[in-house]
Amino acid sequence: MLFNSYEFVLIYLPLVTAVFFLLGRRQWHELAITWLVLASLFFYGWWNPRYLILIVVSMVLNFWLGTLLSPGTGATAQPRVRKALLIVGVTANLASIAYFKYAGFVVETINRIAGTSLHLDPIVLPLAISFFTFQQIAYLVDVYRDEARESGPIRYALFVTFFPQLIAGPIVHHKEMLPQFRLSRIFRFDHRCMAIGSSIFVLGLFKKVVIADTFSGYAAPMFDAAQRGDAISFFEAWAGTLAYTFQLYFDFSGYSDMAIGLAAMFGIRLPLNFFSPYKAVNIVEFWRRWHITLSRFLRDYLYIPLGGSRRGPRRHYLNLFVTMLLGGLWHGAGWTFVAWGALHGLYLAANHLWHGVRRRLGLAPGRHAGSAIGRVAGVALTFLCVVVGWVFFRSQSFPAALTILAGMAGLNGFVLPDWYALRLDRFGPVSDWLIRLGWRFEKEVPHLGGLRQLTWLAIAAAIVWFAPNTHQLMRRWAPGLDPTGVAATRPHGIPIRWQPGTVWALLSVGLLLACLNAMDGTSEFLYYQF
Repeated sequence: MLFNSYEFVLIYLPLVTAVFFLLGRRQWHELAITWLVLASLFFYGWWNPRYLILIVVSMVLNFWLGTLLSPGTGATAQPRVRKALLIVGVTANLASIAYFKYAGFVVETINRIAGTSLHLDPIVLPLAISFFTFQQIAYLVDVYRDEARESGPIRYALFVTFFPQLIAGPIVHHKEMLPQFRLSRIFRFDHRCMAIGSSIFVLGLFKKVVIADTFSGYAAPMFDAAQRGDAISFFEAWAGTLAYTFQLYFDFSGYSDMAIGLAAMFGIRLPLNFFSPYKAVNIVEFWRRWHITLSRFLRDYLYIPLGGSRRGPRRHYLNLFVTMLLGGLWHGAGWTFVAWGALHGLYLAANHLWHGVRRRLGLAPGRHAGSAIGRVAGVALTFLCVVVGWVFFRSQSFPAALTILAGMAGLNGFVLPDWYALRLDRFGPVSDWLIRLGWRFEKEVPHLGGLRQLTWLAIAAAIVWFAPNTHQLMRRWAPGLDPTGVAATRPHGIPIRWQPGTVWALLSVGLLLACLNAMDGTSEFLYYQF
């Protein structure tokens, strides 16, 4: 089931919240928790009921392993036994992802390299398998480290299946969520929590169905044309790539807002997963702001165990590269995702190298140090690097990605619709001058959306760089957890704050009506495929 569907907004959500608070009002807390688990499983099974078996079996096995891993439980109190159980648990979880997500990719790669004709029937990727599997791997490791304690099968099931974060994150920790599920206040309807949560949800829904889905119509034709082998000119390449850059931004930002808003309706605080990443002044800061909980998972359970920065500069850069390489592969079974991860690994290594050079020169690379011009330059360079990476992330093949990058570099020419020439010539013989430089004006440029697309790009840019994000808008109420401290950064942009009252209520209703009108054809969130 999609958050951006009539079934969810008009039927599922009102029914689930009403029954939950009705049970809670009668002090039937365990029954309310059970209801929320069943409702979350229904939410997951709406897509494909067959995969309910997979998530239930996964939960049962990981809960059982968690009980065995708990310190001091009989024979498993021995360190060697506990470590062996942890290895078995992590391996089993990774094996499930490997089979469903990467088996076909491995067979295809072997056939291409070895010239074999191995065959594997198509495997349908279970929804959210990467998210709920990583979440349970973190649980097993935390139990092994004595940082999490088993809380009973029903609450563990809610920790895994809680529908606001089940499909596309955030990847939450057991110790963040289980203490909240024990609080008696979450079972009491709170009008303020409902107002805050519903306002955040509507803002996220608007980002998705009005902004992100609009950009999808501009990005997809250009990337499809590149996949067909069409030559993509400079303006087509940049317009299509920027359209995808903002589509992905508002799609993921919208989902993250909706997840936090839905949880807030129940009085639950999920960790922040998205915090204005295009405002980052360097690539390190970008990864502190983009998919925050995945970055945290990769840091805590991969980068640090590999040695982090403790084994010298060379090993530090290698660990960064390997972590991002695997992070790219996590996003999808394809060499374009590997290339995207490798590219960001190189970006991070270069960024850390630059910081090292600055320290040797006695220049402290403070988070907000430098002039305003320096900040703008840092944001622009970081954004450019991220945009180049998105070309590989979105493209279906290497040739398509290279075609788009060639277009962005101007190697396929500069082509504009001929009506641009008429408008430019109002300022003199501008079109003649451009033609002498090699530009072309044609009747149709098929993958360029014209003035409407430029307007949407300008609106998106203004929101991204000058407006407060949702957490800053709601900062007085702190609706999301901030375990990494990213929200401590000084707000940049127009100082607007959400306040409970008539104005914001009317605005939320207006945005909701606009969303309902735009939901004539629902579209999946981009991160659903991961």
